[in-house]
Amino acid sequence: MAISFTPGMLPEEYESLRRSVADFADAEVAPVSAELDRAHAFPYELVAKMGDMGLFGLPFPEEYRGMGGDYFALCLAIEELARVNQSLAITLEAGVSLGAMPIHRFGTDAQRAELLPQVIDGRGLAAFGLTEPEAGSDAGGTRTRAVLTPGSGGQDGTPGSPTGGGTWTIDGAKCFITNSGTSITKFVTVTAVTGTRTAADGSPRPEISTLIVPSGTPGFTVEPAYDKVGWNSSDTHPLTFAGVNVPEGNLLGQRGRGYANFLRILDEGRIAVAALAVGAAQGCLDESVRYARERTAFGRPIGDYQGMSFKIARMAARTQTARAAYYAAASRMLAGLPFKTEAAIAKLVAGEAAMDNARDATQVHGGYGFMNESPVARHYRDSKVLEIGEGTTEVQLMLIGRELGL
Repeated sequence: MAISFTPGMLPEEYESLRRSVADFADAEVAPVSAELDRAHAFPYELVAKMGDMGLFGLPFPEEYRGMGGDYFALCLAIEELARVNQSLAITLEAGVSLGAMPIHRFGTDAQRAELLPQVIDGRGLAAFGLTEPEAGSDAGGTRTRAVLTPGSGGQDGTPGSPTGGGTWTIDGAKCFITNSGTSITKFVTVTAVTGTRTAADGSPRPEISTLIVPSGTPGFTVEPAYDKVGWNSSDTHPLTFAGVNVPEGNLLGQRGRGYANFLRILDEGRIAVAALAVGAAQGCLDESVRYARERTAFGRPIGDYQGMSFKIARMAARTQTARAAYYAAASRMLAGLPFKTEAAIAKLVAGEAAMDNARDATQVHGGYGFMNESPVARHYRDSKVLEIGEGTTEVQLMLIGRELGL
């Protein structure tokens, strides 16, 4: 039976979580966000506190030190953090849905038992290495390669077995990888071409698999951090792999299923990024309502003027519409129903709502909105990537169009 979440009418366990994260965001995150952004400083202390709250373990079983919750709970936490600090929200989103979730979804029992406890307590992070300099939206164009040198065989004596004693050698590059260069990053999961396969039409296609690369592995280089337009206190780096050797057992999931598995991860991640975008849209709305009540012009609060009140009313409509869209996608996901199209719609609507609200909020604030220390200026810089990351707006439109038979 489908689970239905309604904005403003959440079950108590979800509402309690939302309030708890909102209080943390307002009391501890908001006061330091401007300085973190200015200094381009990764918020290690806040990340540790989020770990203590259990946020990085929300959707994972208790046996791995998780909270035993679900993906929607994670989305609520991301939304409330993004309301005041998108950089911190993307750190949580990428650490869980992109970093730890592939291990949970596709790892062996041994991989889950070893790796998940390292990255769901806020003392360790994991990253997701998919995007490449020439393979962004076209993730199937992966050029990073991994070659297996078989060992003596696995437990069943078969060379090439995931439990065998062979070695994968990885060469290539990844770009725009979040959480990849912090002092607490434990590993990066990367897609790589591991051979060729024959497609249904008889043509050769690259076989793409996923491998776990621990931080500090010789030949694995985290390049200098990007100088970004926004998300300045999140961690983002290009990565290079030059003769990187990892054990055969570091294969994540079935060989040749890496691309398909990461598409599933991206579908889930689009719901989480939509939640982040809704938080950003809400933050812009909140700041605009406050400012419009306090700022006076010609003897009256500017919110009294219809031109201003209509602008802010549209911001509220966008925010609520986007929230309903990601709630609907999450409901289908948790019910085990197809959700690819709903996730694409949520990502599309929410990303555009965040960017539109950031632009309008800056206009509401006038000159103050153009100052970098203003929360809406930070949202203005941060929100553009929400129309790019986790699948561009154009990719979401393509996915929706396909579902319509176009």
